[in-house]
Amino acid sequence: MDVFGHHTGIVSGSQSFTYAEFGERCQRLAAALSGLGVEPGDRVAYISFNNHQLMEGYYGVVQARAIVMPLNVRLSLQEMTGILNHAGARVVIYENDFAPIVAELKTSCGSVRDWISVEDSYEELLAAATPRRADIFSYDELSIAELFYTSGSTGTPKGVMLSHRTLYLHAVDIVSGFRDLENMVDLHTIPLFHANGWGRPQMSTMLGKKQVMVRRFEPSLVFRLIAEHAATHMCLVPTMANALLNHPELGQHDLSSLRQIMIGGAASSPELIQRLEAAFHCTACAGYGMTETAPVLTTSAPKDGIAYATETDRYRRQAMAGWAVPGVEVRVVDANLEDVPRDMTSIGEIVARGDHIMDGYYKEPEQTANVMSGAWIHTGDMAVWDEEGYFLIVDRKKEIIISGGENISSIEIEKAIFAHSSVLECAVVAAPDEKWGEVPAAIVVRKPGADLTEEELLAFLGERLGRFKLPRVIRFSEDALPKTGTGKIRKNILRESFWAGKAKRVQG
Repeated sequence: MDVFGHHTGIVSGSQSFTYAEFGERCQRLAAALSGLGVEPGDRVAYISFNNHQLMEGYYGVVQARAIVMPLNVRLSLQEMTGILNHAGARVVIYENDFAPIVAELKTSCGSVRDWISVEDSYEELLAAATPRRADIFSYDELSIAELFYTSGSTGTPKGVMLSHRTLYLHAVDIVSGFRDLENMVDLHTIPLFHANGWGRPQMSTMLGKKQVMVRRFEPSLVFRLIAEHAATHMCLVPTMANALLNHPELGQHDLSSLRQIMIGGAASSPELIQRLEAAFHCTACAGYGMTETAPVLTTSAPKDGIAYATETDRYRRQAMAGWAVPGVEVRVVDANLEDVPRDMTSIGEIVARGDHIMDGYYKEPEQTANVMSGAWIHTGDMAVWDEEGYFLIVDRKKEIIISGGENISSIEIEKAIFAHSSVLECAVVAAPDEKWGEVPAAIVVRKPGADLTEEELLAFLGERLGRFKLPRVIRFSEDALPKTGTGKIRKNILRESFWAGKAKRVQG
């Protein structure tokens, strides 16, 4: 408020707020929550698309010394009920789009004493509250500020606890890696309930940059907002990037303001990076992290001292998870926590420690202990690395396909499939096989009008993959693949379609 008060801060639909206005609204929210009896450590949940009210929660709730807890809006009633009851949420702030599910939640979530509708009562609460400047030095920086429940795509959702210290050091560390920040406009394309979404607001607010909310991801809306607000930066998951690249309105809007597109949430490919740069005429690069790491651990943004041999080499490096950002130490290790050789061949698990690591899983000490080795967190992601500290994710630990004793990366196969110009999206999972135990199975969605056949795809892959890595099963789907709330493909659902009624291999 003091440094950037007159700057445009948050744009949400037809509404726009300077940082002074936004800051006062956050103070009013803090006062309103305290007036409702919210006490330090209470959980305040949000069921909302991206809007300024949700953004206000990131600052107003914590000023009330409570814990902000945005929920994935694509969760089922049962999943939301389980999370709200597990967290013991005290307040739920929601958009009326979710009024039907809220009506059912009210009957099963006894800990929630106040249900606040954004459209019906939120503004009245703020108007009646007296804004007060928070004495930030009286806050315990190690107390929990945010609670995010993992997507549950690989198991039961767990509440990730992040402290004030973790969040502000993450913002400082990420800011240090940005370049060309003049007139930056950050487009919040990814839902703020997801790590790729909430990982940016603290940084952009710290810099006093204009932040434009994308309420719900729609390619035509994204194109229009880029042109209208001269957006310079945005984050995407690969499925979002693919949707933009294949939308008929691509090329019909002025997108010349864009400087950088960050890809996260799932492994990228050199082909995707190349297509994005060709279409948007800006730098595209990947990053890596997870909810448990607040979220960013690595970036493939240009690194001083790295000379790309060719454009192909540049696309290859920018599609990798990249190198560790300041504030964290990241390694690839074997089962004994020893580094594997930096030869881009030896596979190990990524572990990390430092400023960005969670404080643990809420009410789950055993689950927390399962992923921690002292200060090191086990990510469950398998990777290779090189002497320059670049990481390449090869698969999730639980998604490595073990076929006849060979470890096969599903991500490697997916990248090869996606390189075909007729493929819109794809996923590779393990399918049971009597001889080999399990084999790669590919589920492929073709672009509209494409007539790609199994034989043609196998011939294409045969030039790019070893024979033992080729999918033994190929299914073409006419429907979009099932996804989480941020567009990450739910491979567990696809895998289950092959394994139903069969015993699965137990993985370590």
